[in-house]
Amino acid sequence: MEQLTRIEINPAILAGKPIIRNTRISVELIIKLVAQRWTDDQIIQEYPMITKEDIQEALFYAEKLVQNEEVYPLLKR
Repeated sequence: MEQLTRIEINPAILAGKPIIRNTRISVELIIKLVAQRWTDDQIIQEYPMITKEDIQEALFYAEKLVQNEEVYPLLKR
């Protein structure tokens, strides 16, 4: 995976979930808010310690996880 400078994984913070560096805001939360159609500006208004670049890197991180996901077809019964 490309070097990500804004995402941190630290076992001492949120049990090691990926977070925006120097915060306790998880990538999961960012993805959830984007899925609920929050705009970048709305997210930043609610969480002013992050930037648009942080949001974009969280989305990029999630994309790379899904891109490398192994898929196993289900067998029909």
